[in-house]
Amino acid sequence: MVLPSYLKKGDTVAIIATARKVSKEEIQPAVAFFESYGLSVVLGKNLFESSNQYAGTDAQRTEDLQWALNDKTIKAIIIARGGYGSVRTIEQIDFTEFKKHPKWMVGYSDVTVLHNAIHKIGVATLHATMPLNFTKNEEATKSMVDALFGKLIQIESEENYSNISGISKGQLVGGNLSLIYSLSGTPFDIDTRDKILFIEDLDEYLYHIDRMMMQLKLSGKLKGLKGLIVGGMTDMKDNAIPFGKFPEDIILDAVKEYNYPVCFDFPAGHIDRNLAIYFGREVELNVADNAVLKFL
Repeated sequence: MVLPSYLKKGDTVAIIATARKVSKEEIQPAVAFFESYGLSVVLGKNLFESSNQYAGTDAQRTEDLQWALNDKTIKAIIIARGGYGSVRTIEQIDFTEFKKHPKWMVGYSDVTVLHNAIHKIGVATLHATMPLNFTKNEEATKSMVDALFGKLIQIESEENYSNISGISKGQLVGGNLSLIYSLSGTPFDIDTRDKILFIEDLDEYLYHIDRMMMQLKLSGKLKGLKGLIVGGMTDMKDNAIPFGKFPEDIILDAVKEYNYPVCFDFPAGHIDRNLAIYFGREVELNVADNAVLKFL
């Protein structure tokens, strides 16, 4: 897996939107933040366009993504926010120039589509907070820029007694569980064999978490793992007749026949303390009551 060059002062980052729309007021704090680190910021020409929920039409969002991928002066592509919509652009994207001059793709949630697509061509990415959330948690925002400058070394999680202890090494992949599930069977389907998988999700019914975990199991994506990291499973919902399990129970049931470490409550995903993690990079996962993830 190719690791894009880390940033240095004077480098240029681009902010674009591949999913839901954003306003100038929502993006301005991010521009000021990057500039405070000595970075130059360029904005996609369609960043503030609007088409129903989206930041412009599919064609406009695709145009901005293709521009940011192709422009050799841009060293990192920052996706403004999540929501839904990246999957409607990805089939039209040409990664030829990006492969010649790889750069960091940064975001989470809906950006899982872009993480998976870029991993298919052998380039690492950064799962991290996005400009819409920059004012929510200072630690999360700082961890994102630290990662871009190559200063992210390890992350330690809180204690969770549902953890399965163990130590393993492998390439870290993953993202939003719903997006991983929705990409199954497509050219952007995730490869988990001998990998450490990270998953997180937001605002899902418990039975649907079970459905998605069963899909991962039945498709063989859980069997060959080196480890499993579970981030925020936030604002889960239940039916009038309770499903009867918490997310931890659902996940443990899906992996009970396998022998690898499992970490819960990892500080990444749809939570305020959404710390940055490198996808596509080799890591060491050491799980006990808490967990330590080291980037190798």
